[in-house]
Amino acid sequence: MTRHLHGIFALLLVTLVWGTTFPAMKDLTGHFSAVWIILVRFALGAVLLAPFLWRAKAHDLRSGVILGSLLFFCFIFQVEGLALTTSNRNAFICGLNVLVVPLLGVLGGKLPERRIVLALIMSIAGLAFLCWDGGAWGLGDSLALMSALCFGVYIKVMEVRTRRATKLLSITAAQIGTVAVCALVWLLAREMPADAAVRAAWLGEVLTSVQQHGWNFAYLGVIATAAIISLQTWGQSRTTANEAAVVYAFEPAAAAFFAYFWLGEAMTGRGWLGGLLLISGMIVSQWNSERRPAAALAPE
Repeated sequence: MTRHLHGIFALLLVTLVWGTTFPAMKDLTGHFSAVWIILVRFALGAVLLAPFLWRAKAHDLRSGVILGSLLFFCFIFQVEGLALTTSNRNAFICGLNVLVVPLLGVLGGKLPERRIVLALIMSIAGLAFLCWDGGAWGLGDSLALMSALCFGVYIKVMEVRTRRATKLLSITAAQIGTVAVCALVWLLAREMPADAAVRAAWLGEVLTSVQQHGWNFAYLGVIATAAIISLQTWGQSRTTANEAAVVYAFEPAAAAFFAYFWLGEAMTGRGWLGGLLLISGMIVSQWNSERRPAAALAPE
């Protein structure tokens, strides 16, 4: 098997694993708040990626902190949305982040290319079929769309920051750690009970629940965050940007597949048609683009 095919198969595995994170986090939203899920997942990932911070350049660390702060809001919207809608619907809507980057150029006065207009029409039609299948647009869908917008901004900033990067994995380790720190600060400021006795009981209940769902958290933190980022970096170094974009576009379909077996979530023919339109729009939006951010390295 050639080096190129090895890279393709690596990215296919990355996409499949990313697809499992939606039902995995959806399962946890029944027991934990969004910020707890983010904190535990990214704290585990940060510990495993910490060696890449050894002798990291200051500008790489600074980029990691900026990107990690943005990534935290990407995930807080995504996980809050997961608690209010199905994981497959959340995945399809969050996948629209690939359209945000070229649309940001429109705000700067740059007219969109024809492929972007076509991708936007296909995506809007896909959303219409999804809503026809699963009920009216709700708060969970709006939060997922906010997550897509944040991911789009994140990718655009990533494009700028990685141009001056010395080591991409140093930036990645710094941003994963920053997400964990942001989640901890958010937790202390917004969810921690003020009364000491209540706080102790609350922490005890949460930590017991974390232990009960330890395998789920371990999968998200170790496999889906730390390990899969390394595989993504390796795979993207052996493939073209267009090939990576096409492979990644199938992540929502993978999420819908695993949601059926993990959570019993099902989609009708209309829902799958909507998903197909959304995936097609994602592929069209990225195909033959002039450039794509170098290794976004953002776990889903």
